[in-house]
Amino acid sequence: MRITLVTETFPPEVNGAAGSLHRLVAGLSARGHRLVVVRPRFPMAGVENAPPPDWDEWPVASMPLPGYAALRVGLPAGRTLVRRWRADRPDVVHVATEGPLGWSAIIAARRLGIPVSSSFHTNFHAFAAHYRAAPLRRVTLCYLRTLHNLTRRTLVPSATVREELDRAGFRNLGTLGRGVDTDLFGPVRRDSQLRRVWGAGPETPVVIHVGRLAPEKNLELLVDSFEAMRRMHRPAPRLVLVGDGPARRRLEREHPDYHFAGMRDGEDLARHYASGDLFLFPSLTETFGNVVPEAMASGLVVLAFDYAAAGQCIRFGENGWLVPRRDARAFTATAAALMARVPEWPRVRRAARQTALALSWPAVVDEFERALREVGSSAAAAPARMASTTRSRT
Repeated sequence: MRITLVTETFPPEVNGAAGSLHRLVAGLSARGHRLVVVRPRFPMAGVENAPPPDWDEWPVASMPLPGYAALRVGLPAGRTLVRRWRADRPDVVHVATEGPLGWSAIIAARRLGIPVSSSFHTNFHAFAAHYRAAPLRRVTLCYLRTLHNLTRRTLVPSATVREELDRAGFRNLGTLGRGVDTDLFGPVRRDSQLRRVWGAGPETPVVIHVGRLAPEKNLELLVDSFEAMRRMHRPAPRLVLVGDGPARRRLEREHPDYHFAGMRDGEDLARHYASGDLFLFPSLTETFGNVVPEAMASGLVVLAFDYAAAGQCIRFGENGWLVPRRDARAFTATAAALMARVPEWPRVRRAARQTALALSWPAVVDEFERALREVGSSAAAAPARMASTTRSRT
């Protein structure tokens, strides 16, 4: 198949959606499909001169995302896409993000009669309340629903999100899970020297959080829960925050005793995961939460709310701990109680690793490939159905 992926996030950006899309593109390319990735042009030294990938890339003009200066938004490119797709027509276009670039790609594909699918990676409408823009929630949800309903299939990462979007009027929904690289993320990368840098000895519990340091990640609950844990155990646990974002400066000022590791990726990120002991994930805005299976693959005890990846992967008390969604008191109480169960952690950590081993990226690529074929074949079948209907009326 000739497949075009349109996305406003892609490596070298570091986030769950970018990493997942890269995995899907690489997997399809390895299977012999011809891939083109339409993405924003990144103003980073050396990026455009990096070694060419196994697929074509069409960089387009971009601008910083308001409130997220490190992220780029692709500008509308409808005319360019129509011109290119007329000269080199794809079998299917998959739009992975909902910004101006994604919207223009959907309109261009529909204009040319090219089947188009989409995926839903980020709960942008849920972010509104965290940025003092709650009145925009309904407008944002309406925009997202309109955009996705213009496509033949919208792929979502979890059953939770599928149910929520179905209730909100989204049509043609399908589920596409996520995998985890268990060769990269694993307990073998545990580093005692790194733990010493964090001020942690062999018996010091290290609580770790990986993700953007931003309001929508529920960081106040993270801090409250960690402080409750610290009151329950000696030696006192250490908190390590991996990631960057608009809330980092404030957190560093208010909590100088926490360790801020900044952005990490690749083997360095895997080493940070594996050198922790317990992963706290209080976010309530995830569509999936790649960090949960990454933490489990790294052999960490995970505490999270019961939804998205955590709800799918964690069995309470066996390979991690869950609390009811949005129950902040239960989250903090469970975090504190876990400090009395440290002797159980090795068993739970082994079970978490075993669970992650079953989350295969090749299986996810299989599902994605199947979905794209169905979208392409449904477009081919439509004219045949119309012709059949016309004959039956004559």
